[in-house]
Amino acid sequence: MNADAPNRSGVRPVEQPTARQRVTFPRAARLLKHADFERVYKQGRRHFSSHMTVFYLRQMEGSARTGFTVGRVLGGAVERNRIKRRLREAVRQHRAILKGAVDVVINPKKSVLKVEFPILLQEVSRAFETIARKIAEK
Repeated sequence: MNADAPNRSGVRPVEQPTARQRVTFPRAARLLKHADFERVYKQGRRHFSSHMTVFYLRQMEGSARTGFTVGRVLGGAVERNRIKRRLREAVRQHRAILKGAVDVVINPKKSVLKVEFPILLQEVSRAFETIARKIAEK
């Protein structure tokens, strides 16, 4: 059977990205502990944008870590999980912008659910570029 030929259902198989193309969001790049979130909120700085507030705190060692806070005020579990999935994907695609040791917490607004994904990508990218620039200044 030809690899380019459609299967019995008439649908061509989806090509899987090679290992070189894959961009991951490993556990080491995530902010997971409550104490870490609290430290970023209390000691860190803020960057405001139209669909989210981004808190960040420079660290002495390690790599960039990102976390999300999506409270119940943003909707039910299904909506909150969708917000987190969209943000995770946006961060996964742009996390290479953050160089150095910085902890980032993204606090989305309800509008993240309705905004087009390319706009969300652009906003995350802009926030990360701003954070990288401010961290480099210090």
